[in-house]
Amino acid sequence: MSVETFRYDNTIVKNFAFATILWGVVGMLVGLWIALEMVFPSLNLGLSFMTFGRLRPLHTNAVIFAFVGNAMFMGIYYSLQRLLKARMFSDFLSKIHFWGWQGIIVSAALTLPLGITTSKEYAELEWPIDIAIAVIWIVFGINLLGTIIRRRERHMYVAVWFYIATFFTVAMLHVVNSFELPVTFLKSYSVYAGVQDALVQWWYGHNAVAFFLTTPYLGMMYYFLPKAADRPVFSYRLSIVHFWALIFLYIWAGPHHLLYSALPDWVQSLGTVFSIMLIAPSWGGMLNGLLTLRGAWDRVRQDPILKMMVVAVTAYGMSTFEGPMMSLKSVNAISHFTDWTIGHVHIGALGWNGLLTFAILYWLIPRLFNTKLYSVKLANIHFWVSTLGIVFYAIPLYWAGITQSLMWKQFTADGFLQYPNFLETVIQIIPLYGIRAIGGALYLSGMFILVYNLMKTVKSGSLIAEEEDQAPALTTPAAALGKNELKHRWLERRPVQFFVWVVVAVAIGGIIEIVPMLIVKSNVPTISSVKPYTPLELEGRDVYVAEGCYTCHSQMVRPFRSETVRYGEYSKSGEFVYDHPFQWGSKRTGPDLHRIGGKYPDAWHYNHMIDPQAISPGTIMPSYPWLENNYLDTDVTAAKIRAMQKLGVPYEKGFDALAYDHMKNQGDEIVANLKLQGVSHAEWNTELIAIIAYLQRLGTDIKAK
Repeated sequence: MSVETFRYDNTIVKNFAFATILWGVVGMLVGLWIALEMVFPSLNLGLSFMTFGRLRPLHTNAVIFAFVGNAMFMGIYYSLQRLLKARMFSDFLSKIHFWGWQGIIVSAALTLPLGITTSKEYAELEWPIDIAIAVIWIVFGINLLGTIIRRRERHMYVAVWFYIATFFTVAMLHVVNSFELPVTFLKSYSVYAGVQDALVQWWYGHNAVAFFLTTPYLGMMYYFLPKAADRPVFSYRLSIVHFWALIFLYIWAGPHHLLYSALPDWVQSLGTVFSIMLIAPSWGGMLNGLLTLRGAWDRVRQDPILKMMVVAVTAYGMSTFEGPMMSLKSVNAISHFTDWTIGHVHIGALGWNGLLTFAILYWLIPRLFNTKLYSVKLANIHFWVSTLGIVFYAIPLYWAGITQSLMWKQFTADGFLQYPNFLETVIQIIPLYGIRAIGGALYLSGMFILVYNLMKTVKSGSLIAEEEDQAPALTTPAAALGKNELKHRWLERRPVQFFVWVVVAVAIGGIIEIVPMLIVKSNVPTISSVKPYTPLELEGRDVYVAEGCYTCHSQMVRPFRSETVRYGEYSKSGEFVYDHPFQWGSKRTGPDLHRIGGKYPDAWHYNHMIDPQAISPGTIMPSYPWLENNYLDTDVTAAKIRAMQKLGVPYEKGFDALAYDHMKNQGDEIVANLKLQGVSHAEWNTELIAIIAYLQRLGTDIKAK
């Protein structure tokens, strides 16, 4: 059998590693800043692009797609070449992938603080960037699948299975969730509305966690943990069950983000059932990782890399147990809309993704640069600082979440809300937000330790850009199964068939949940009194979206006594049929706004946006003085109306030509009301008047009996 000599491309791995470190610092620094803004709102410095609502999506995108994304590509490009005994399919595609991905990250960093957003959580980027993401993801996929096809190693190791699932599923999620109708170069509306949009978004949002933050990292765990421990993976059979059960079950679980909402009960129940079943494969993967270290615990105590991996895998197990428990309706009634969810998410992000990334960097960089890690002691310090940071971050948020929920629901003996003023529940937990910020600062300081340690490591060595290896050519046809060989080996030898079965496994759940919601009208009953937004209200809604108000306010009154007493009639699915996109939110730092319309006079809203502290002493809401001076771009209002008509919103034919006059008349009415209420300097065509029009409309289309 002839042996071929070939070279691995380490330059692309190095590039993604350095990008991981850079964007990790940026994403975590933004996260710390907005955590401090929750304690000291003045830290936005009076600048529109520094508010929590603008920076929060920047933080999530930077951590998920910049830090974790680059780390994922780093791990895949390194391990895939060695597992398949083949150089990446195309060096040119590798470069396009790297620089294209960095360009997307920079575009996100520029647009999100400017309020250019779709408001769909973890998918906030506007349509031109969405197209760029799809193109670069396909480039990555061609490189990935091309390398698999021309591999020299016949069997595909378990890590490769997870990489395959990542590519196909993320492509499906991104494309389906990003169907949007462009209005201008940087403005679009989701083609889905209300309940349908919420389902598609959280089918995407939950599975972005599953197939961007989890499956590629499981593949990396299956490669780098045995390498670091110098031990074989605990169980090949368990890895088979782990993989197929996980990718099949995960895709169904998205609706558990929408329990007690206007989503039909049958979809909510499906999400709950499959979420509970997810415990089994998730813990199977965790145990497969931890049991790989059996007999090596003395090394774990000494080696910071293995310690980070152990805590990372444990955090994976904790978060994948907690998530299904939070999908139980009895638990979700307490946890949803609270800081409990934020704590849960960060156990996964800081523990699972963060510590595993740090461990891989510490293991990988010395090998890329043919040297030793500069300081094992510093790596150990980093481990303890980061672990303490996670503890100080998560525990206060769990405490805050339980406190919020209990205070929201508490009634007096006479049947009245114990805390009718929502602000009381906010003020109570501000000290816990301060402790959370300390935890974030500790975690970020660990990142700086890593930067210093790896900089010194890189300087002490030199990059092995082209690493030579040898392997026999894969020229013979797939052999028959051996006597004691698992049937799964047959599938591993046939990558095309493997690709097909992966797509089938991950597509079934989405099809069964989403398609009936889109084509069966009875799933979204209409309400005759619900009318489209007026042009001024539509403009105000766009301002609301741009300012990121959805990051702190929900628009979904759930059918609980505590919520209907506090806010009003519970929300109905038919009320959202003209909402492109939906605005249900996922966190209540401030009160729910779905029934805010008509509750306060126009002047209250005006003054509250200019100086919220004057209206609500102790609030952590930032002020929005620029809304008073920013004028609406009325030239595009007609185009927005036409876009809505294309999406099925029943504006009268030719209404786009009347939109300006209609908008001016409604704006003049609000200005006149403000003058009667003591505000004499308002102008009808400012963003502040538009957002008042929108807020005063919310929840007024139906009236409680």
